[in-house]
Amino acid sequence: MRIKRFNEAEPYEAPNHFDMHGMRLQGFEQGGPENFWVGCSHFLPGGGAGPDSSPLEKVYVILDGELTVEADGETVILSKMDSVTIGANVERKITNQSNAICTMLVIMPYPEKTS
Repeated sequence: MRIKRFNEAEPYEAPNHFDMHGMRLQGFEQGGPENFWVGCSHFLPGGGAGPDSSPLEKVYVILDGELTVEADGETVILSKMDSVTIGANVERKITNQSNAICTMLVIMPYPEKTS
């Protein structure tokens, strides 16, 4: 068992994100999960990411606020405790179109290592 307190979480920068503060909750450290990492993203009003895609699937879980997600030709608004899976290589755009901060968990596999 590996406990990591929120006050120990390290900030991280995510490519093509704006008005977002990300904190790594688990992963990329000794004794952490071997197959995935977990982050917590805080999106300011108007903040978001994309449009872009990555070769890794991801899961978003909204903890507070709401987030508009555009993917696969569909647009949805996710609210507290809603979740979505975005498949590998799927172009997505996410935006906080509300006036409140959106807090979201991000669960992703580690990037593949190149030799």
